[in-house]
Amino acid sequence: MSDTRPNIVLTVLCGTFTALVVIVFARLAFGVLLPPMRADLGLSYQQAGTLGTVTALGYLLFVLTGGAAAARWGARRTVVFGLITVTVGFAGLSVASSYPVLLFLMALLGFGTAFSFAPMVALLAAWFPEKRGLVIGCMSAGIGAGSLLIGVLVPWLYTKFGETGWRASWALFGGLALVVAVLVTGTLKDPPGSGTASDDTPPSADKWRIYRNPRVLLVSATYGLIGLTYIIQVIFMVSFVVEAGYSERTAGQLVAMMGLLSIAAGPAWGLLSDRWGRGNALTTAMALVTIATVLPLLQQSLLFFFLHFLILGAAVNGTFALVQAGSTDQVAPRYIPIAFSFATLFFAGGQFIGPAVAGWLIETTGDFRSAFLFSTVGLILGTAMSFRIRRFPREPAVR
Repeated sequence: MSDTRPNIVLTVLCGTFTALVVIVFARLAFGVLLPPMRADLGLSYQQAGTLGTVTALGYLLFVLTGGAAAARWGARRTVVFGLITVTVGFAGLSVASSYPVLLFLMALLGFGTAFSFAPMVALLAAWFPEKRGLVIGCMSAGIGAGSLLIGVLVPWLYTKFGETGWRASWALFGGLALVVAVLVTGTLKDPPGSGTASDDTPPSADKWRIYRNPRVLLVSATYGLIGLTYIIQVIFMVSFVVEAGYSERTAGQLVAMMGLLSIAAGPAWGLLSDRWGRGNALTTAMALVTIATVLPLLQQSLLFFFLHFLILGAAVNGTFALVQAGSTDQVAPRYIPIAFSFATLFFAGGQFIGPAVAGWLIETTGDFRSAFLFSTVGLILGTAMSFRIRRFPREPAVR
């Protein structure tokens, strides 16, 4: 297959740019754009929160459908469909003012992400099985780099366009998404034996055989715990730092440090896993993330917060890349879109549940430590589960 494979650099760049569009622009950028968007449109905090929720819900509801579509019609075609969908969503958000229309467009971003992210990971894993950890890690690096890009790009657009800078941001995202869709169309192709390359599509019975497989379920549950604990960190750790008596500027600098480290962390852990074993690397990365989460519970000093963000930046992107690659290891190449989308369903579910549980704990106890204690318990369980993944045979569980 090596003679017919696409260029690895171009393929990985397509994956990185896809992650930038559908994860950073379509999901993470909303938090940065929300304050001026809310003020300009006169939205309540509840309405603003609902806009973010419908995007997550659209992703959660359609992620399995996106995986099934990639298995049936090919990952490339499915990714392009998802990118075109988010392009429409971005373009609509740049001009819309009606709240029902905004709800529809934000849901459309989640829908498009469901048809883009998992199929792209599946395509990379199928083309480069011997470098699966590295290529998926490089794709995750696009998320870290994109987060830093948003922090520079959006404020610059505010200075150029004033109060309508948020509309210019959505419009720019739409233009870039369209460019990536064209790039994917012209550069990528589906591996042999996948949807468009074969008329033998996976029947429904095969999907349930994947969903019920113990190895697939264990990896998926681990991914769910990673999603649950990470979203608690993203939403509440900065507030914890400020509540402990440090400035928002200090908290922002710690987050920026973590973001810079995370860019290199995904590829580094992925390469390590290709050589050392997926389960070994995942267990180590999970253990480091657990230690990082425990530190602020022990002491709320600047040193312990610094070590928290330092260790997390060095390891958390690794957990994403490794468990994503681990989910693709469990099945034959033609089933990778189904297996990965199933694992992503757990991740999305964890991210959906995590903020509500953590928020309730903080409200009830009046202490941020209760939320991070809950997160620590989840990480300890996830580390134990990843230790079991170390013992998986190299052969796929579902052929």
